Amino acid sequence: MEITSDIRNKENALIERIKAAGKLAVAFSGGVDSTYLVYKAHEVLGDNVLAVTIRSQVLINEDFEWTVEFCKSIGVKQAVIECDVFDSEQFENNPPDRCYYCKKMDFDAIKKVAAEYGITEVADGSNVDDTGDYRPGMRAMKELGIVSPLKESGLTKNDIRMLSKEAGLPTWDKPAAACLASRFAYGEKITTEGLIRVANAEKFIRDMGYRGIRVRVHGDIARIEVGAPDISSLASDPVREKITAELKRLGFKYVTLDLIGYRTGSMNEVLK
Repeated sequence: MEITSDIRNKENALIERIKAAGKLAVAFSGGVDSTYLVYKAHEVLGDNVLAVTIRSQVLINEDFEWTVEFCKSIGVKQAVIECDVFDSEQFENNPPDRCYYCKKMDFDAIKKVAAEYGITEVADGSNVDDTGDYRPGMRAMKELGIVSPLKESGLTKNDIRMLSKEAGLPTWDKPAAACLASRFAYGEKITTEGLIRVANAEKFIRDMGYRGIRVRVHGDIARIEVGAPDISSLASDPVREKITAELKRLGFKYVTLDLIGYRTGSMNEVLK
């Protein structure tokens, strides 16, 4: 699928938006959107760009390591902030607006680091599609004055994937990512052990060749979401037996497969 003139116009709007910033700090998680924004900002502003990565218990370690490698590969400066998410009592208690408290803590820290580099404008990788789901973290970013150049330029997730592919970025077809805390049903206390269990469970399934999977936690029940085309494969033996045995070994009492399949923000369905 070729890049249309509409997408190219959005890309040009992004370039102008980045130029207007002069200096920019980008919250960099290693996902599709923030990777493209870091790449484009560095292309436009050079050394006046700082990629800032929050390293905490909710970021998959492989993703963190990848951000370091990527920044080195394109020559962009990276600052890493070590953060303990359990410093926030609201995070541990996991209310529906948990993301608000996390984003408030994260972006407050990012703004402070950016200021040390003489940068006043901090950006995140939100795009136009991110306005459709329940995202309390957006409120925190608005309060802190965080900007979203991709969204401001009208770019959708698909636009960003296409532009990323054109740029040769390895993330162009990377499955959507979200912090590990999003795997827990609201109201269920989040623990370090629980986060590690989910990370290990998802890694086990990914290592079997499945992409875009989630292991959602409802007490001692693991609810696995996988893309609809992969449901029959995951449910067949010996795959089913291997996954069930491993997740039970990790501490889940029951292992279930969601027949609807993977979708973003499924924990928010109880709020609608």
